[in-house]
Amino acid sequence: MKIMKFGGTSVGRPERMHQVKDLITADDDKKIVVLSALSGTTNALVGIGEALAEGKKDVAQQKIDALHEHYNNFYLELLTSKAGRAKALQIIREHFEFLTIILKISFNEAINKDILAQGELLSTKLFYTLLQELEIPAVFLPALEFMSIDEHNEPELSRIRQRLEAILSRYPEDSIFITQGYICKNHRNEVDNLKRGGSDYTASLIGAATAASVVEIWTDIDGMHNNDPRIVDRTKAIAHLSFDEAAELAYFGAKILHPASIWPAQLHNVPVKLLNTMEPQAPGTTITGNGDGEVGVKAIAAKDGITALKIKSSRMLLAYGFLRKVFEIFERYRTSIDMITTSEVAISLTIDDVSHLKEITAEIQKLGKVEVDHHLSIICIVGNNIMEEEGVLNKIMDSLEQIPLRMVSYGGSRHNVSLLIDGKQKEHVLKALNESLFDFE
Repeated sequence: MKIMKFGGTSVGRPERMHQVKDLITADDDKKIVVLSALSGTTNALVGIGEALAEGKKDVAQQKIDALHEHYNNFYLELLTSKAGRAKALQIIREHFEFLTIILKISFNEAINKDILAQGELLSTKLFYTLLQELEIPAVFLPALEFMSIDEHNEPELSRIRQRLEAILSRYPEDSIFITQGYICKNHRNEVDNLKRGGSDYTASLIGAATAASVVEIWTDIDGMHNNDPRIVDRTKAIAHLSFDEAAELAYFGAKILHPASIWPAQLHNVPVKLLNTMEPQAPGTTITGNGDGEVGVKAIAAKDGITALKIKSSRMLLAYGFLRKVFEIFERYRTSIDMITTSEVAISLTIDDVSHLKEITAEIQKLGKVEVDHHLSIICIVGNNIMEEEGVLNKIMDSLEQIPLRMVSYGGSRHNVSLLIDGKQKEHVLKALNESLFDFE
């Protein structure tokens, strides 16, 4: 069994859906195909939900109508047979009737989750209709029948495995299964989701649950690059990464892979491949337990929207238990810390989730003075045992001698050196590090 996940750009046009069809039928391997919503759909659905939350039903209706028109044009280009088009039209009508009905009832967060689920439901049903029109045998596998999260929004991997095994056992002769990424059921049995980018997470969870031979993540770029190609001119795809290296890059800003999608595959040692739908012959990036074993810097990533907190207290001096009290505050509000440095009288740390910043700050002020700084970026330099590469820290510092560094994390991981900078300096820093750390000869 292998898992093939296709992102929004890979299914965002009718001709690209046909490319996906070619890719999943290129061999006889048993496979589960995970699809995202068509590109642009989730953003449109978010806009509909926001309009409803603000009580602007007329705006929500306009957005629904615009999206409906897009799908009415999409299916006509996707399908050619009378039967196929009739079925697709019925699918589209049902989902947009649902969105219209929602305008007439009181809006809440549970309804918003239902709205957001429509994208993946539409894309998979339309793709399945295409396979039926072409008489390609496949099984429609609704994610809401097996994908679930607990009360802490964490996937229930053991239950996912049990449900999947039971469903797949009904189809011993079938080799292609079509399912949705992103969506799931929560502990109240309501429609929920794995947050933005969660289709990668879905694929990795299914890979772990089925002990798959590989999880393939198909996007519009030929693997994970050694820097952000949207900012830096000279970048290249990385052939091999370890799970640890990939996890660092995904967490600290590499857009091609959802940060949470590494651990299920790593836990069950399922290789992950990052591949390009538009260039299927490109080797892409392969992620395994050991990577390629080469020591040194492999890639740079940037994470925006960082907030720094500096906590000063004379009570820290020679006091045990102070750090524990600080960490307990962040734990209570389920807010993770990215970077941290300490001295005898101060702690500096960073977070990217500010939803509980007011409450966190109020509690920390009981322990000492708090300074808050917004609009920062973390630059993460990742590689295998990079501390063993001679002169790597000197290269980093020399290339950034004109850039004020707010924090430096070195030694906390064998794979990572992290720098905290003003967000306005991000592009300059990425370019400077690219020239200093990589050989493009």
